[in-house]
Amino acid sequence: MKKKILKRIHVNQHNIRYNKKHGTNKPVITVKTYRSNDYGHEVDIRGDSKVIYSPNKPLSCGAKVWIETKAEVKIINKENREEKTLGHIPLG
Repeated sequence: MKKKILKRIHVNQHNIRYNKKHGTNKPVITVKTYRSNDYGHEVDIRGDSKVIYSPNKPLSCGAKVWIETKAEVKIINKENREEKTLGHIPLG
């Protein structure tokens, strides 16, 4: 049996401003789990998800709008041509 990992996905406004100012292409999408923060230019959510707006209780990073899912997600980082899939962890 596998436990589904909660993932919170949001847009990093600091990287958007940095890219505009410096003409760069840093990834602006953050996928947070209890184990890691991963960054990408694209995220493919392979299942159910929901969008949350919480202005009075933002995430620790300050995000007030994010997507939550326990589905598998594929993160594509075009800066280093890396792809990563976050899925489930085995129990036991």
